Amino acid sequence: MWWKFIVEVTNEYKILRGMLSYSALWPIGSLIQQTFEGKRLHTYDWERCLRYSLYGTFVSAPMLYTWMRCANIMWPRTDFRSSLAKAFTEQAAYDPFAIVLFFYGMSILERKTQQQAGDEAKDKFWDTYKVGFFYWPVVQTVNFSLIKPKNQIIVAGFFSLIWTTFLAYNKSSKKPQQILQAA
Repeated sequence: MWWKFIVEVTNEYKILRGMLSYSALWPIGSLIQQTFEGKRLHTYDWERCLRYSLYGTFVSAPMLYTWMRCANIMWPRTDFRSSLAKAFTEQAAYDPFAIVLFFYGMSILERKTQQQAGDEAKDKFWDTYKVGFFYWPVVQTVNFSLIKPKNQIIVAGFFSLIWTTFLAYNKSSKKPQQILQAA
């Protein structure tokens, strides 16, 4: 009964579909990354998971939903050429903003100063963008060309779990210059 209600509401308000998905996928990505760090149930950083859930739910999902709506308006066809155009436009216009906002926003949620948040975004942007430059165009070309628009945010969410795990890794890693400064 409650499942039918959720389906009806998410069909009516499609943005909620992505927000519900990302409220779980983003903290799961953090948990996967923490597991790779060697943490287990009793040592997971649950506050970090909460930050990822908040960010995924209220920042990433609405932003991605809006981008996908705009992309589907600009390129309404679902052929391979239009899908490729959407994917590379996303890589050039959306992804740089999303990456900077992730590092900056998550740092602010960690109660870092604006200067620290900006420095982290600047330090980690290019390495992250280079990986995304090869990952997301492939994912989104397939997504835009083979998946119905109403389900594109969910498919992107699945691949976002892999991406979020990578982002969580980058977020928690220290670059050599950060290690030197900490010493």
